[in-house]
Amino acid sequence: MHGLLTDLYELTMSAGYYSAGLADQVATFELSVRRLPKNRDFLVAAGLAQAVEYVSGLGFSAAAIEYLRGLVQFSRAKPEFFEYLRGLRFTGDLFAVPEGTPVFAGEPILIVRAPLVQAQILETVLLSAIAFQTLIATKAMRIAEAAAGRAVVEFGTRRAHTPEAGVLAGRAAYIGGCIGTSNTLTGFRYGVPVYGTAAHSWVQAFPEEIEAQRRLQELLGPNTIYLVDTYDTLEGARKAASLGLPLWGVRLDSGDLALLSRGVRGVLDAAGLHDAKIMASGDLNEYKIRELVSGGAPIDAFGVGTELATSADAPALGAVYKLVEIGQRCTMKFSPEKETLPGAKQIYRSAECDLLALARESLDTGGEPLLRPVIYGGRLLESLPNVHSSRNYAAQAIARRPRTGRVERSPGLAALVASLKKGAEATTA
Repeated sequence: MHGLLTDLYELTMSAGYYSAGLADQVATFELSVRRLPKNRDFLVAAGLAQAVEYVSGLGFSAAAIEYLRGLVQFSRAKPEFFEYLRGLRFTGDLFAVPEGTPVFAGEPILIVRAPLVQAQILETVLLSAIAFQTLIATKAMRIAEAAAGRAVVEFGTRRAHTPEAGVLAGRAAYIGGCIGTSNTLTGFRYGVPVYGTAAHSWVQAFPEEIEAQRRLQELLGPNTIYLVDTYDTLEGARKAASLGLPLWGVRLDSGDLALLSRGVRGVLDAAGLHDAKIMASGDLNEYKIRELVSGGAPIDAFGVGTELATSADAPALGAVYKLVEIGQRCTMKFSPEKETLPGAKQIYRSAECDLLALARESLDTGGEPLLRPVIYGGRLLESLPNVHSSRNYAAQAIARRPRTGRVERSPGLAALVASLKKGAEATTA
């Protein structure tokens, strides 16, 4: 993986660490979220697979090193630093909660323990990989819950911030509870089920709407989903119904979805197509879906695009990657509203709450430890679960999460925080 895929200051700091003799000092960094976004009681962790892929492939090509040599910011760096980068590989440890784990503010989602330069360079990509997919998985979970058992398909690549973001949004949405995605590359790369209907352009490309429907049926057979609102929605449904089987159903993409779905359901039933389904799409989110479901609209599935692939109501996540130990010394940031907790940690989950404890503490909590070793000594311990396993795990973990959302501190962690604060006060007195 490209070592240049990081912020410049990660590399200038690394050059400084090298000059100061700290490059290979073992350091521990924790990735967490300071505050939950609006309307979120918890987050669904995702993106670990992409984080591990980057960490495992970390390195610098000869061209990348020559590029760095030419930057003015490195004019005073030791020449030996560039040779150090040439041989750089990740040799440390990585711990993480499994993808699909519900997490609360302040809890480590991922921990890196490695030589300082290695751990520092990883910051930018790890934050991006975890934060984006966590946002999408969480949004998907909210939408799937609003759908109350009805299927939800992720439709958002065309509105995602980049094509690759669309691919990963489809992956994360599947972990969060969608039944699949419209993104074919997501299906190819990760095995996520793919779904699709047809666009309005398909209907418009034929002289008659019913000809477009007939041709689609010839192509797709029992997977046929007619888009019936290009012209007159109910008339489009009547034409589709007149073709009979095979078909999956129809899609509504505009108008009063509650009213139209009832009219279309009547058309399908009158034609004896009681098993034909109705899918709805068109700027949907969890609030609109919940309203349709609670109102009894006969909609069997939802396609959600923009709001899901961008997590539109909460498009950014305040994830941070902070140094908590270096060598034998625990570190803590005291900045107001940006305080960090010192020391490498473990999360113990029980039905009542989560307990945040120091990793070295010997505790008999009865809780489940959530952070698990993924990479040790630079080697992946075992293959990560596939996306289907992560999706199943997420459903189970979300169902048994602590409903209070309370995160308590262990006695050891509380004592360490108090000790470091006392020491800082004495230094500044």
